[in-house]
Amino acid sequence: MKKIQTEKISRGTQNCPVCGTRISESATRCLVCGTALDGGASVKKESPIDSKRIPEVKVSLGALIGLGVLFLALVGVVIFMVINQNRAGTPAALATEEPTQTLTPTMTLSPTNTPTLQPEPTWTPLPDLDYVVKANETCTDIAAQFQVSVQSIILANNLGTDCLLSEGRALKIPQPTLTPSPVPTATPEAIGVAADICTNTVSIVVSSSDTLQGIALNYNVSMKDIQDFNKLTDTIVRQGQTLIIPLCDRLPTPGPTLTPTPLPPYPAPNLLLPRSGASFSATDEGVTLQWAAVAALRTNEVYRVKVQDLTSVEEKILVAYVTDTKYILPSTFRPTDGNPHIIQWSVTVARQINQDNENPIYEEAGATSAFRVFSWIGTGTQPTTSP
Repeated sequence: MKKIQTEKISRGTQNCPVCGTRISESATRCLVCGTALDGGASVKKESPIDSKRIPEVKVSLGALIGLGVLFLALVGVVIFMVINQNRAGTPAALATEEPTQTLTPTMTLSPTNTPTLQPEPTWTPLPDLDYVVKANETCTDIAAQFQVSVQSIILANNLGTDCLLSEGRALKIPQPTLTPSPVPTATPEAIGVAADICTNTVSIVVSSSDTLQGIALNYNVSMKDIQDFNKLTDTIVRQGQTLIIPLCDRLPTPGPTLTPTPLPPYPAPNLLLPRSGASFSATDEGVTLQWAAVAALRTNEVYRVKVQDLTSVEEKILVAYVTDTKYILPSTFRPTDGNPHIIQWSVTVARQINQDNENPIYEEAGATSAFRVFSWIGTGTQPTTSP
């Protein structure tokens, strides 16, 4: 039944030959596209659109290539114009868009007064003096003449430790470098008032065994006061020299001290005289060695003094035990070859450990002092030996 009905429906309709719309078989015009229909014409279902109505366009290969080249040229021209427009417009645009900055004036500080520092005085070392050695002159004589040490002459002229000189030899004598003294400050009391001059004085003549330290201790006057009153540049005094002792500058008599006495082992003694580098001539019969006391020594304790001639051909050492704080080096220890010898000495505290005073045995009871050296010129005569 269904098949039969479908066939009936299909016979009563037709398709528009233009748009393919299904219309009644008896219709004379398409309701969709308005195409006039022929009632007796047959409908072709396979080709609803008439292909003859679509125009055909035919283009040759050469024309197609020309069109492509023209299109590419137009694209290149457009890109070139866009790039040039961007280059030309960028600085102007930036200049237009950037806002104008208004600079704020800065405050200028007025300079302050800076105090001008006074330059401290500088001292230029004095040049060496030229000197020609005379007949029979030694380094000690030249050192005493120019108030310098023998060691400084040896170092300045690259001499040996014996400091041998020949007549006519040219030497360089170093001059001591001055130390600037502080600028004195005026005080209300000192202005217009003359310093008091000490009138209570005593005049002495220095002997061969005297030292400035010993003289100061003897008269209870400080070494500095004696130096200032006699205008001495150092602490060296020589035999036959006249000194004026200002007694008005005497130190007060020391009372009992509350400082506890150090117990052994004792500290190293502080050596006083002669100063390191001092020189002694052949006329000096003896050299006085002085040091500061370390404490009140016990009955079985003494100071051990060790003296050694460093430039002697043979080993020459002297060891002495004393209870005083000074020792006079005898003339027997003086060199005999006429050349300056370097003498080294030191001091330490020793303690007797046996009961035999005729042949005492000592051991060290404290630290040894620092070593000091001085030069001593011999007599130039060899000691005579008995046959």
